[in-house]
Formats: sequence, C-alpha cells, structure tokens
Amino acid sequence: MDTSGFLGSFNKLLEWISRLAFLNLLWISFSLLGLIIFGFFPATVAMFAVARKWMLGNDEMSIFKTFWTVYKREFLKSNLLGAIIVVIGLILYIDLQFVKHAENSFASILYIPFFIITLIFISMLFYIIPIFVHYDMKLIQVLKNSFFVMIMNPLSTFYMLIGSFGILFVLSYAPPICLLYSGNLLALFIMKPAVNAFEKINQKSQLFIQEQ
Repeated sequence: MDTSGFLGSFNKLLEWISRLAFLNLLWISFSLLGLIIFGFFPATVAMFAVARKWMLGNDEMSIFKTFWTVYKREFLKSNLLGAIIVVIGLILYIDLQFVKHAENSFASILYIPFFIITLIFISMLFYIIPIFVHYDMKLIQVLKNSFFVMIMNPLSTFYMLIGSFGILFVLSYAPPICLLYSGNLLALFIMKPAVNAFEKINQKSQLFIQEQ
C-alpha cells in the first residue's frame, strides 16, 4: 500500500476542508461587518469570486486577500444589485398575498402565471451573482443575461435548483455545521455549472462568428 500517496490525498482533503471553512467564516464575518443589510451581498459576491477562481484552477491564491479586495471594490455595486433583487422579491411577495386573499375566482387563475414568474426569478438568481463576478457588466446587463443564460441552459438550471434545495434541506438538520459549511457549499455548487454554461455559450458565439 502506498502510504505516501494516501497521506498526500488525506492532507489535500484536510486542506480543502479548512479552506472551505475559512471562506464560510469570512462570508459570515463580513456580512456582520456590514450589519448584514449592507454586508450580505458584498460578502456573497466576494465568496463567489473566490469560488470562481477555484473553478478556474487558481487554488493557490490568498483567500483573504481575494475576498477582501472584491468586498471593497464591489461594495456599492453589489448592494445596488441586492436592492434590486430584494425589491423584486418584495413585489412577488405582495402579489402572492394579493392572490391568496382575493375572494373572486379570477384571482385564483393568477396562481399559475405567478408561479411561473416566481420560478423564473428564482432560476435567474442562480446566474446573477456568477455573471456579476465572471464578467464586467452593468447591472441591467447582468439581469438581462442571467435570464438568457437560464433559458439556454435548462438542465444546468434544474440541476442547480434541485441541488441547492437539497443542500439546504440537509443543512437544516445540522444547524451548527452551517457556521463552517453553508454559503461556501452553495457557492461551489452553483458556480461550477454556471462557469460551464458561460464557456458553452462562448464556444457557440465563437462558432457563430466563424461561420459569418
């Protein structure tokens, strides 16, 4: 038995466990640093930026330096993005309350379009932050492209939707673990298929340009 190989793999596993735990602690700490309201979205963007670099093979970077740099640079822009997301979410919530408490039969018909719109919005959320950290775009472009990427990659979107709810379901049975492994697992789980979707779209775009 090659014990050196086993020990090397085991040490690598421990290294990644500690990296993930450190990233999650940074996410929680910097969310609190911004009093949650102003810190959550910058910290989430910074966490996804670190996950993106890992997905692209840059696993030797300084996690803290990368996180802190993105957190500072994108603080205002990410909070503006967060405000847009929250406003849309509130509008959907108000619409839901209206449909639920409406007494006429016409309102009940609105459940189906409301469900479709809500599902589209939730599906777009899986691409909004990955696009934000992967490309240098204006916020309106981030939102618009998140919709198109979601439409063009239904299987990846379904995979992220089911997998994310699965992770949240498992974590709900072990709340203490959320301190070390919660946002980081979701970031990795979402970022991988998102990056693959971006690369697939880029390849199709290049083929289209070559054919012209």
